[in-house]
Amino acid sequence: MTRFTQEQLAAARDRLVPDVVADGLHVLFCGINPGLMTAASGHHFARPGNRFWPVLHLSGFTPRLLKPSEQHELLSYGLGITNVVARATARADELGAEEYREGGRLLAAKVGRLRPRWLAVVGVTAYRAAFDDRKAQVGPQERTIGDTRVWVLPNPSGLNAHWTAATMAEEYGRLRVATDAA
Repeated sequence: MTRFTQEQLAAARDRLVPDVVADGLHVLFCGINPGLMTAASGHHFARPGNRFWPVLHLSGFTPRLLKPSEQHELLSYGLGITNVVARATARADELGAEEYREGGRLLAAKVGRLRPRWLAVVGVTAYRAAFDDRKAQVGPQERTIGDTRVWVLPNPSGLNAHWTAATMAEEYGRLRVATDAA
């Protein structure tokens, strides 16, 4: 694991983390926004306590546990990663309501261009704020973006104590089964 100095993490606030995307993905996973470690490393979900990579494997999306530095391998499985908001922060609660709304508009445009089968937003609070859907729950949504269906997944952050890796893997697995059926 790479260790970053406080100065490196502070400088990461100004870095954009490139999307891992291609046209016609099975699932485009969408995080809330990059954390400072993600921005410093350039790899999505890079913080050691984040459970995205283990849950992705446990749910059957990947045949083995990938490291954040192997994020481009997702494309070979028809998977990609983007974020609602591009700005890196130490915590998602540093984001404002307008950033979420603008992120939702930009995300919808991106999905319209890339046309994944599913958009999977990892974080119900972020989804509610970005798409002004205060009643959204984890699971499939009625909303579509063009032909793209939408699923809200639990946030894999280590700060999300409501969900264990096992219960998250079950929910991610429900999406995987839905993608296989489509």
